[in-house]
Amino acid sequence: MGIVIGIDVGISTTKIVGLREGRVVSPIRITATDQVTSLYGAFGKYLHDNKVELTDIDQIMVTGVGASYVSEPIYGIPTQKVDEFMADGMGARFESGLSKAIVVSMGTGTSFVQCDGDDIRHIGGIGIGGGTLQGLSRVMLNTRDPKQIQSLAMQGDISHINLLIGDISTRPLPGLPMDATASLFSKAQYDAPKEDVALGIITMVLQTIGSAAILSALNSGIKDFVLIGNLTLLPQCKDIYPMLEKLYKVHFHIPKYAEFCTAIGAALNYRKV
Repeated sequence: MGIVIGIDVGISTTKIVGLREGRVVSPIRITATDQVTSLYGAFGKYLHDNKVELTDIDQIMVTGVGASYVSEPIYGIPTQKVDEFMADGMGARFESGLSKAIVVSMGTGTSFVQCDGDDIRHIGGIGIGGGTLQGLSRVMLNTRDPKQIQSLAMQGDISHINLLIGDISTRPLPGLPMDATASLFSKAQYDAPKEDVALGIITMVLQTIGSAAILSALNSGIKDFVLIGNLTLLPQCKDIYPMLEKLYKVHFHIPKYAEFCTAIGAALNYRKV
């Protein structure tokens, strides 16, 4: 059996994986100036790095906003487009092992996909995500380099930026510990250190996504959330989401290949078409 290639062509990055006999093979991602260059660049790099021949590939499955640029077979290989939300759901379900959950796709913006067995459907989203983080960092920190933003944030103190419950009350409020956020960026000063601002931006984006995800599950009985996309690589996820778990009695899961789940889901759809 040959390899099925899944490609997720996003706004800023392209992710590509191979799927062979139910096993994920060497996922990679690249960034390029335009989506067509990104798509073909990722495909070429994947073939080169993994010493894969075109004849080894059974099918190419493409998803993401850049899939609209694909109108013919890639290098003569059968190529099909996959609905992005279906790919999100199938990839997250495959990687997490959960059959019932809400998939939180943290890309340039954020979408919510509800999974209940084979019932996978898009239930909404918010315009806050990696694009928000980069845009605010350009304006406030004069950089959009993810590594630089993360490095600054690791040295920041969030209590200098956010108003906490402990700032407004001498004792915990019902269900709210002293270190819970009362207001994002409420304590920020005009001369705040870049380190604190960087942490404030990341915290705002991740907390807002987490809170919106929890609200999206109201009345559904769902307590499991699978986080996918590039933002799952932020080290602050390890602090922020456990705090939300404790606060709201839910569970956030970040699978091994969280940033590649959409590409994995695209490849998995080969069985469905």
